[in-house]
Amino acid sequence: MQVILLEKSNLGQLGDVVRVKDGYARNYLIPYGKAKRATESAIAEFEARRAELEQAAAEKLKEAQALAGKLADFVVQLSEKAGVDGRLFGSVTTHTISAELVAKGFAIERSKVRMPDGPIKIAGEHEVSVALHPDVVIDLKVVVAGEAA
Repeated sequence: MQVILLEKSNLGQLGDVVRVKDGYARNYLIPYGKAKRATESAIAEFEARRAELEQAAAEKLKEAQALAGKLADFVVQLSEKAGVDGRLFGSVTTHTISAELVAKGFAIERSKVRMPDGPIKIAGEHEVSVALHPDVVIDLKVVVAGEAA
């Protein structure tokens, strides 16, 4: 299925007409407002609204950059139960980190936190990535203190 991208993504830039699998378009891109089916009328409508959509995309980018500036030196401090060797009894996941960020006043969704090495299972300092926007990805320091059980 061919779709028009209504925002920048890993598929392309705003306004690109790309071919994606039907299920991906029907179940994700179109319902979440990230794309629209590429018909003649939809392409004409998009061209009429192009300036408005580009301005909205620029505002989202500016907001993401401002939030990245606030998070640049922020350290997430967590305390989890651990054994004597520093191994955690549970693990620190994207959900745990996003919940801590929300508690500190940053509106970061769980899906924006990326942990390339998987969940944290050892106490200490760790780096995770936070994708605030497709163009704005920051590294965030997470310090996990192990407390005796």
